[in-house]
Amino acid sequence: MMKYILTGAGIASMACFVACNQGQKSTDTQQATPDAVAANVDSTVNPAQDFFDYANGGWIKRNPIPAEYSSWGIGNLVQEELYKRLRTINEKAVENPTDATSKKIAAFWKSGMDSVKINADGIKPIEEELKAIDAAANISQLVQLTAKSHNVSLCSFYIGQDAKNSELMLVQFGQGGIGLPNRDYYFNTDDRTAKIRNAYPAHVAKMLQFTGMDSTTAKKAAAEVVALETILAKSSRKLEALRDPEANYHKMAVTQLNKIAGNVDWVDFIKQQGITKFADTVIVGQPEFFTTLSNTLKSQSLATWKNYAKWHLINSAASTLSDTIANTDFAFYGTLMRGQDKQKPRWKRVLDAEEGAIGEALGQLFAKEFFNAAAKKRYENLVEEIRGELKTRIEHLDWMSDSTKQKALYKLSKITKKVGYPDKWKDFSAMDIKDQSYYENVRAAERWWLNYQIAKLGKPVDRTEWDMTPQTYNAYYNPSNNEIVLPAGIFTVPGKRDEELDDAVVYGYAGASTIGHEITHGFDDEGRQFDAAGNLKSWWTKEDEKKFNDRAAVMVKQFDGYVVVDSLHINGKATLGENIADLGGILLGWEAFKKTEQYKKNEKIAGYTPAQRYFMGYALGWLSHTKKEALAKQLLTDVHSPAKYRVNGPFSDVDAFYEVYGLKPGDGMYRADSTRVRIW
Repeated sequence: MMKYILTGAGIASMACFVACNQGQKSTDTQQATPDAVAANVDSTVNPAQDFFDYANGGWIKRNPIPAEYSSWGIGNLVQEELYKRLRTINEKAVENPTDATSKKIAAFWKSGMDSVKINADGIKPIEEELKAIDAAANISQLVQLTAKSHNVSLCSFYIGQDAKNSELMLVQFGQGGIGLPNRDYYFNTDDRTAKIRNAYPAHVAKMLQFTGMDSTTAKKAAAEVVALETILAKSSRKLEALRDPEANYHKMAVTQLNKIAGNVDWVDFIKQQGITKFADTVIVGQPEFFTTLSNTLKSQSLATWKNYAKWHLINSAASTLSDTIANTDFAFYGTLMRGQDKQKPRWKRVLDAEEGAIGEALGQLFAKEFFNAAAKKRYENLVEEIRGELKTRIEHLDWMSDSTKQKALYKLSKITKKVGYPDKWKDFSAMDIKDQSYYENVRAAERWWLNYQIAKLGKPVDRTEWDMTPQTYNAYYNPSNNEIVLPAGIFTVPGKRDEELDDAVVYGYAGASTIGHEITHGFDDEGRQFDAAGNLKSWWTKEDEKKFNDRAAVMVKQFDGYVVVDSLHINGKATLGENIADLGGILLGWEAFKKTEQYKKNEKIAGYTPAQRYFMGYALGWLSHTKKEALAKQLLTDVHSPAKYRVNGPFSDVDAFYEVYGLKPGDGMYRADSTRVRIW
């Protein structure tokens, strides 16, 4: 549940803007730099016909997608600045490591940048694991190996909060074990998906040849592996089905899991992860998947399962291995699937990996320099403004009963806000990054993170923890903690100083698309099922629940109707939560903005009224364009609608937008009042 532009992307040296620019003048003259929103406009487009193209089209025309990317936009712009900063930090660490953390940063960087050694090693870093797979005498031994490995996974395994008892951390299992992004790639019949599926066996065969197989053996093995994955995919749930928290919650004793999937010793599987003590209770997301997995372990040959393990091992490790292997992997997953013409340069790929490995250590430096206490306080204040607007809207809902309203208001009051950076930082001293191969350093970070999660078992839930680094250009709502987490990075506009941004842009860009969006997630179709303490628990009357679902169905129908690529349309059910949050954020940001001095004075900036700039500021948050291949993938795998429809879709439901831009029947953005979504 997060504001999605560029997953995992960070922010760099541009100063974070503040929510309330006290005493800022509104003027059409003396613009020191290009205006934050006016510079992006395509004046040939009528905003009533297509607001996204109007607000962002000028920038898009001037900024083609680089060959190494499948999309290009505001998230990439801030990421480029971060890359430069982080590269400098790494190079300085190599030159003069001053402490244990900088030594780890230096070792990671050196191992990732040593292409000569990486290419000379070839398959060597995973040879021992390949030999272990070959040596497995039976299925039980092979399953043990997969349990120990970070690169071969029969299923999803993690430590997380019990959805119905948020104070408890438990072992959790979910579906997984396939090499294509999700089940739909194995069965959908549209041309784009079919092309990828048809190319998949040949790709698996190429990768298996790197493990030592000849071409004939690899081709046969690949066909068997794909057939095996197809069986697992058939018992995997669709994207929209995975968004139902109640339907994906099955708490049971490990002995019960053994009954539904008895060809795996699940107690031993858990112990192989390094867990020596745990409650005998686990949570299983999709029991039918595990039954199929168990049956398939018995019905398929040991040889097929070994080839499956080898494929998943090299598939997972490819980015850390030789250029030949990494480029073969990229040709399928990067070029064919996402439309990228070439890979990012090595130094950027290493920084991406480092962000996942030890990003919070870098985040301490970022927060200190680019997000001071004053900025943190200002954004905390903006959160409270937005919270207040949702309180008012809930109080005045005409479709919700008083009893449900009171519980909703209580939940709203208990939402925890985390702004900028953590109050305490993780200790990475035990992470075994050192002078060794790039693959081994990546594995060392993975082991540390697994051990970090395992250590949570049997202990009180740490509700102060952050799951994103401060430099991340993203944000999230966590229903189990009933919290919104807003990293410093998400509040950045590329190349702009605080004083260059007026409240209209701030309230649209930060207040609506980030803060309001995340708060609304607590009351979307999924988040609303969790109570104030973060427990999956029904707190709605049946009548109110039905009214909510009826109103949400209007939004499902609206987004189902948007055709994005060829015949592929948005999945209204899968994207419902994000679409509700987008609409809620826009409404909340607007009501908060109307209380500002800028709105009341109604003076133009760069030729645009404050009201117009508010909507342009929101659109700025989704400034980007994407290749068709990547759009097709997003429609099948992502619960977020493509950027264009995160602007045009919800704006078509906002009455204020009609008033500001004078929409009338026949305009492309127009929807009859009776078909507009009315939820929060």
